[in-house]
Amino acid sequence: MVKNGHVTAVRQLTYQSPGQAPVETMSFATLRRLDRGAIQRGDFHVLAVVRRGRGKVSIDFSDHQLAARSVVWIQPGVVHRWDDLGDLAGALVLFTPTVPVTPGSREIATDPGISACWTAADSAWPMITAALEHLRLEADAAPTARTGELPGLLLSALLLRLDPPVYSGRTGNDVFRRFRDAVEKDFAEHHDIAHYGRVLGYSPRTLSRNVRAATGRTAKNYLCERIVLEAKRLMAHDGLSPARCGQRLGFSDAANFSAFFLRETGVRPGAWQSANLAGRL
Repeated sequence: MVKNGHVTAVRQLTYQSPGQAPVETMSFATLRRLDRGAIQRGDFHVLAVVRRGRGKVSIDFSDHQLAARSVVWIQPGVVHRWDDLGDLAGALVLFTPTVPVTPGSREIATDPGISACWTAADSAWPMITAALEHLRLEADAAPTARTGELPGLLLSALLLRLDPPVYSGRTGNDVFRRFRDAVEKDFAEHHDIAHYGRVLGYSPRTLSRNVRAATGRTAKNYLCERIVLEAKRLMAHDGLSPARCGQRLGFSDAANFSAFFLRETGVRPGAWQSANLAGRL
């Protein structure tokens, strides 16, 4: 783990394509050689499929135990660390956000609510491994004018076969999907649900009803959880003081941010930061 003073440094990773198609596959054996236990944040997707073995990965302050049929999806901008690669065997796919080419796979790849880790169903496993192996073969092959688009098509097929669960609500709810996208755009400046109702053209009641139907949470709860996650990222990984963090997230003063964070987490931001600067994700 690399440290700068008391703040754990985050390795900022930029995708560099090994060939013409922005898709790369690697094994866990290769990851073991390259990984140094560092906290990382990339501008690309990392999709890992475990065939056998055990290990652990930390993603945005949550630990995930890995075993056979575990699937890990680390989206661009998400902070993570491979805590224990153990004897994991399987494959990882690295790809940029624009690679999926079918409407369904693009919807999956752009959904910020995708679960970070889950266990693939027994019934889907043969198709997942077949799609993964076909993608690996094409990604490793020299592309031609006719075959260059195949990695994108095969990645799309893999994403559709994985059918990842969504922790923040199914995206079939169009009102919720629009709300979710608006929150991603505006949460650092607007903390009131009325703003999102005005932007989207819905009454607060309609907005709240649809968010609850999709997530089981109120619209306000969903918004607050997103702000808290960003606050934790800024304090733990970017080393911002609570006061600076609150300012970055649109709070009028440090006291308001402290009261908000305490209400949502049960801990004052300064105490939370002190406990999490040692590198825990």
